[in-house]
Amino acid sequence: MKKSIAIILCMTLLLTALLAGCGSKPLKFGACVYVSAPSATDATVDKNGAGKVDVTVAAVTVDANGKIVSCALDTASNSVEYTADGKAVAKEGFKTKYELGKDYNMVAYGGATKEWFEQVDAFEALVAGKTLDEVKALVVNGDKGTDEVLKAGCTITISEFVAAIEKAYNNATESKVTAKDTLKVTVATEQTVADATEEKDGSNKVATYVFAAAVNAEGKVVAGKSDCVEVSFTFDAAGASTFDATKAVLSKREQGTNYGMVAYGGSAKEWFEQADAFDAACVGKTGSEIAGLVASDGKGVADLQSAGCTIYVTGFVKAASKI
Repeated sequence: MKKSIAIILCMTLLLTALLAGCGSKPLKFGACVYVSAPSATDATVDKNGAGKVDVTVAAVTVDANGKIVSCALDTASNSVEYTADGKAVAKEGFKTKYELGKDYNMVAYGGATKEWFEQVDAFEALVAGKTLDEVKALVVNGDKGTDEVLKAGCTITISEFVAAIEKAYNNATESKVTAKDTLKVTVATEQTVADATEEKDGSNKVATYVFAAAVNAEGKVVAGKSDCVEVSFTFDAAGASTFDATKAVLSKREQGTNYGMVAYGGSAKEWFEQADAFDAACVGKTGSEIAGLVASDGKGVADLQSAGCTIYVTGFVKAASKI
């Protein structure tokens, strides 16, 4: 009897060790944004003109077999307005679809059985364990999900989720992230407005800062990646849109050296390189500690600037400190 108990205990300890080892294996970490085509309308006497852009952010971890271990998603559906006399309308605040929670009102007014955030949770759970090709195969009829997706509780369109996941998957790199860590995506949107004059168009600009991170049990960042999507909706003194909706919108990170901070701004490093420096500074920090990386002038504290991030960081910090 004692021998049998000893064998069972040894097997239990071995299984526990194996499971623990699986959870501690390093994974690839990737994050990216997918920007839908922005749209803009003219203002009329009865209705303000509006500009709208959707920014979907995805973070994934990928194992050695190419399977997604975990996934995190959110969408910032940002809209701004301007009047028929060329005045930009300031907005009190911006929230992502996930941050809106039940106030997104898919259940109350859309006849859905689950709110947007609940449907995204269901889709994230479904994606876990799948390869990229298997995830891409979940989209049917252009934007809806297969029966498997619907049965999982996600009845909303998923094409933009999958597009963001594909980009995140393809840029995933080796990291110290493990299956024990939790993926998070956070967003902060800043608005800058200028009224139109007879000589110059007005502008209602939204800068959507995103931060994707893997966070450990202590709430500290293990790996993170920042980006920003900036769209300026322009209009004339009569409220007619002058925004070019045919032009593709790339995030600042995606623009790479074409962003021109070195060539035209006299900077020692490009935007994406400075964002990398900020991300590196976030590793090992909690959200509240990240909040302390910004100085009173909106730029980074001395240590952050010495590390190579000399640009204004308020947007970065607002997003990253939400983890």
